[in-house]
Amino acid sequence: MAELLAHLARHLVDDPDAVSVEEVHREGTTVLKLTVAQDDVGKVIGRQGRIARALRTLVRASGARSNERALLEIVG
Repeated sequence: MAELLAHLARHLVDDPDAVSVEEVHREGTTVLKLTVAQDDVGKVIGRQGRIARALRTLVRASGARSNERALLEIVG
């Protein structure tokens, strides 16, 4: 799940070396923290949050396949 998210994020940003994904487990929930360069936060969020919403949907669907709750946090 984290590898897929990192792969997608690297193709969206100008500085792919700054992309990292940290997986944190909290109370039965997996939280994926996507960190990108400060200048690339807008590209990951997209117009009116469309790209961020799509990434969150993919993370949630991936978590559902493995019977766990998964969330995405975007950190700049």
